Amino acid sequence: MHPMHHPLFIQFLAYFNGNQDYFECHEVLEEYWKEVAPREKIHPLTGWIQLATGLYHWRRGNFKGAHTILKKAERTLTASIYGPFLEEINTLNLLNQLHLAQKKVNNHDPYQSWYIEITSPILKSKVDDFIASLPPSDSNFIQNKHMLRDRSDILFARQQKRRSRH
Repeated sequence: MHPMHHPLFIQFLAYFNGNQDYFECHEVLEEYWKEVAPREKIHPLTGWIQLATGLYHWRRGNFKGAHTILKKAERTLTASIYGPFLEEINTLNLLNQLHLAQKKVNNHDPYQSWYIEITSPILKSKVDDFIASLPPSDSNFIQNKHMLRDRSDILFARQQKRRSRH
């Protein structure tokens, strides 16, 4: 299977192009990254994660955080330009959009979404099918997901870890 056809990468593209849920983009791609290249900081998947994170910060008005992480995303994705994790998209368009987003962030312009142009008809079909299955989204929830999501499982795991140390 081509690495861009992995179900988690398809989900990433669907969340990015479908409802611009950059928090979910980060979550699903981090899971994929942990499967294929754990702890490898300069992997193309980290560039994709950084891109989603930067756009999440920009949408929330965190221009400094967005600037920092989008620069990292550009470096990582540019270094991976000929690798398999960028083969089935319009890479030139991606890098141009990323560069334009950085300019807008530096000017403190309001957030503006954009799309990843998928050049593979098979990949595009898979992404479009997943987009069609997405439930309606609430823009406030998507914008503030890190604060509004149910974190009880995370907090429970942390508590268990603390208890195991004693």
